[in-house]
This record gives sequence, C-alpha cells and structure tokens, in this order.
Amino acid sequence: MRLFPDRRILSGLLVAAGLLVAAPARAETEVDLALVIAVDISFSMDPEEQALQREGFVQAFRSPAVHDAIRRGMIGRIGVAYVEWAGVHDRRVVLPWQVIDGPRAAEAFAAELAGRPTRRASRTSISGAIDFARQVLGESGLAATRQVIDLSGDGPNNQGRPVTLARDEAVESGITVNGLPIMVKEAGYFDIAELDLYYRDCVIGGPGAFMVPVRSREQFVEAVKTKIIMEVAARPVPGQAAEREGGGLVIPAQAGGRGANCFSGESQWRDRMGN
Repeated sequence: MRLFPDRRILSGLLVAAGLLVAAPARAETEVDLALVIAVDISFSMDPEEQALQREGFVQAFRSPAVHDAIRRGMIGRIGVAYVEWAGVHDRRVVLPWQVIDGPRAAEAFAAELAGRPTRRASRTSISGAIDFARQVLGESGLAATRQVIDLSGDGPNNQGRPVTLARDEAVESGITVNGLPIMVKEAGYFDIAELDLYYRDCVIGGPGAFMVPVRSREQFVEAVKTKIIMEVAARPVPGQAAEREGGGLVIPAQAGGRGANCFSGESQWRDRMGN
C-alpha cells in the first residue's frame, strides 16, 4: 500500500503552489476620478429633502453634460460609490463601486440609485462620514488620478471625533472633500444658521475643494448636477470670490476667512441634551 503520493504528482502540486504564490496581483482599473457620494440621512432631513437629494444625484448621472465631462477625461471613465450616513454607528454603502465609462453605464447607475429606498436615522457625524468614505476609497480597487468625497448634509457635526481632524487626515492622504450644505429651511433645534460658513471652514478641504450651498428646494436638483459636473471635470473654481453657477453659489475652500465655530454642533447637543 502506497503511503506517499507519486513523486510526479507531488512535484506538480509544488509547482502549482509556487505559481499561485508568485502570481502578480490583479492590476487596478485606471480612472480619472474615484468619487464617494456621501449623503446625510439624519432625522433633520425631512422626506421631501431626502427625495430631492436623491433625485439630484439621479438626474446628474442622467445628464448629457456629466456624460460629456466623463468622456473628456484623460482616461474617459470614473469610479463612483454611493453611501449614506447619520450617526457614528450608522453608515452604509447603498451602491458599491461602479465604473462609469459612458452614457449607458451612467444611466444604469442612475436607474439603480432611483430604485433604492430612502431611510432616516439619528444623530449627525460628519467626521464619521468622512472616515467611512476614506475606508470605501481604500477598498475601491481603482487607480485614480483624483479621489473626492462629495459630502452633503443639513447640520453640523454633533457626534464622533472633531470634524476638522477627519477632514485634515483625509486631505493629508490626498483626498479632496467637497460639500453640499443644505439650507432650505429655518435652522432647527440642532441646526446652525450659517451652515455654509461651517462647511467652508470645518468640512471641505484639499486640492480644488469647493461647496455648493442649496438655499431653496427649487435649486436642489440643479445644484447637485452642477457639483457633479465640476467634480468630474476637475474644473477650477475662482480663487477668492464666489461665482453664480447653475443657479447656485459656488464657494472655494479658500474663499473668505476662517471664523466658524467647528464645535458648534457638539456644543448645541451638550447644552440641549445635557451630555
């Protein structure tokens, strides 16, 4: 009775194992842009705002202007992931990474996004959203010329670590954080009146960073489309002044001085909830 495998079989197994070990890693897909769309689903976002927010991104990826911006890139394709966030323990990927290389892929992304239900959750952790988006970028499998986090929300950070720490670490790793502060209603119990200044000073940052404040429900969809086009095209924004663009106010990260209280959300929560 043979206790050991035939030498030829053993030799073949060893060779196969060696090939497996020596095999090169699969090449990453090259894209002009790796974009994480990170949207606020906290309870301060009412159902109509959520619907408008979702519709804005759906219409953006159906827009011929976005298709043209993708086509004009050096590589001609981008990678996109869509995530939702609220408190530090409530972040999830709604649509995982998809490579968009033309109108058909963009339309498919829009259709899939339109079919996903919306939901709401408690608290607002912008720092958690940035950290989660960085993790998603790190798992993309893409070789991107640019990495961008597109972050939208209607209130300041009130849970998790300081938002400036999360922002600065993202910027130091080569990521640009852009903002879409939503200001379509009066500031509520945990909101702040000048959310655009808070986003300018505390949230956005990195090469070419900018924000597009949404000040009316009628402007919502167009503002989102404008922002996506600018991100895809890597279009420069004015250095020291704001500019009217697509019905919205486009503000670069370096516009104006630093003056917002980056701990205003935490202070409000502590004062009103007693912890």
